[in-house]
Amino acid sequence: MATRHRRWPEYPAYVALPVGAALLLVVGAVAAGLDGRLSGVAVAVVCGAVVLATTSLTDPKAAPPLAVIGWMTASSFARAPYGSLHPTGRQAAVAAISMGTAALIGAGASTLKAVIGLASFSPALDRRRQLAGGLLALLLLPALTLVVTGLRAQLSLTDNLLIYLLAVVAVALVGGFWPAVFAAIAASLLINWYFTAPYHTFTIAEPDNLLALMLFILVAIVVSSVVHLAARRLVEARRSRSEAEALARLAGSVLGREDTPSVVLQHLYATLSVGAELLERVGDRWIRVAHCGDTSSAGGQRILARDDVAMIVHGAVPPGSSRLIEAAAGQATAALDRDRLRTQAAQTEALAAGNRMRTALLAAVSHDLRTPLASIKASISSLRQSDVHWSPEDEATLLATIEESSDRLDSLIANLLDMSRVQTGALQPFLRPAAIDEIAPLALRGIAGGERVRLDVPETLPLVLTDAGLLERALANLLANAVRFSPADRPPTLSAEAYDDVVEVSVIDHGPGVPSADHDRIFEPFQRLGDQDMSTGVGLGLAVARGFVDAISGALRPSQTPGGGLTMTMTLPIVPSLVAHGRQVRT
Repeated sequence: MATRHRRWPEYPAYVALPVGAALLLVVGAVAAGLDGRLSGVAVAVVCGAVVLATTSLTDPKAAPPLAVIGWMTASSFARAPYGSLHPTGRQAAVAAISMGTAALIGAGASTLKAVIGLASFSPALDRRRQLAGGLLALLLLPALTLVVTGLRAQLSLTDNLLIYLLAVVAVALVGGFWPAVFAAIAASLLINWYFTAPYHTFTIAEPDNLLALMLFILVAIVVSSVVHLAARRLVEARRSRSEAEALARLAGSVLGREDTPSVVLQHLYATLSVGAELLERVGDRWIRVAHCGDTSSAGGQRILARDDVAMIVHGAVPPGSSRLIEAAAGQATAALDRDRLRTQAAQTEALAAGNRMRTALLAAVSHDLRTPLASIKASISSLRQSDVHWSPEDEATLLATIEESSDRLDSLIANLLDMSRVQTGALQPFLRPAAIDEIAPLALRGIAGGERVRLDVPETLPLVLTDAGLLERALANLLANAVRFSPADRPPTLSAEAYDDVVEVSVIDHGPGVPSADHDRIFEPFQRLGDQDMSTGVGLGLAVARGFVDAISGALRPSQTPGGGLTMTMTLPIVPSLVAHGRQVRT
């Protein structure tokens, strides 16, 4: 958001008005000191010049009070006796014409420069506070006049001026500068009418009374300026604190994981109650990439965060919120870039994982899959030789080799396909009640050496909520791994037991085991820790098993078998309708 450079001098009214009033008093003092050498017309012209210069450099609302003070000065110090105010007569008329013309020209110039953008006036305090201050002046000054009039004999003019000054300060505290200026002018008129001789006229016969009244106006305006400035500083401090808190919350959301463009715009909407949309230029068009709040209104404040990214704010923007809006535009743009970087990083990681999978698969095909294929090819070629006579025993051996190699090849391909389903998220489990004691025997079919496995699965176990097919494949991979590593004299065991609302299925072997530090690595694809037999698989069994168990909402964890070996424990949820009071078994 570009900052507008002012090309015209500008001063706030709470500074210009006291300075202008003081200059007018100086003009009156100089005219009185020259004792007639400065004509009445010259005094009016000089006072008019002061009013014109002051009002052209500040808020147009400063013109009426300055014109009143200038008229009092020009009327009172135009001719001897200096210091007496006569609201009628030629000199008062000349002063009124001079001050009115100067005030109109100065206010017009001030308004014109604001319209064409050469200057901008500082906003006033809250509108409700100004109205409250004006209402207080309308109620307090007449009531105060009524009370002080009854005490006229006991109070001097100085006492009355101080009492009314206190009332002006109270109005300034409530409503700010302009209600206080109105109260000061109104109070000076009331003092002139009720407490300055001759009473009930605006004529002032005594120079001392006129000087006191003009000094009262000046002091009241100065005090109102100071009170107003303090109130403005308080409002600005509160606004700055609110803005700092909003920026801190915005920074906190960005430093956390909530750093998408939508979250930044939602934060802006929650703070300022304005709708916002983030646009990105694609070619010659602006495309909306995020929005929040009401963005249906036409136009709006446009903030160019970057050459190709802009934010449009719809609705009434609170004063002093430009820095927060600029920060939100920058953070939304940065969040957009980070969001796209995360997407690209995820895509790159997916591509890298796919490359690792293809590389490992190529290595597996180059060795593990070629071994059974070579055995099948050699056995079939031997049987097809016409010049060799094979005995029935030899033919049976070759056919057994073909069958065994085919089974091994089928198992390898099945694991590869299962792993690809796990990696791509293509598993669609169908969860339904199933019995562990019915699935466990099915998992042993087709496993070489499966007849050695000892089953310890009670028929009274409760039903579990699972996909029977995926559970069978997971158990088959775990059992095949256990059979491969178990010594001949200590076969593996498949056991199951119910605990509260889960069933734990354990596959226990007494082989060499796996160190605790490598428990996580054994579930990575193409890992065969401690497996010296490179012809029985591609290291996918445990990875496939964990993928299937995760898909059916179970858990799989490894642990050390007492006495040596590895225990794989699978935790499966019991069917919810069967969980009533603690452990529930089938009957």
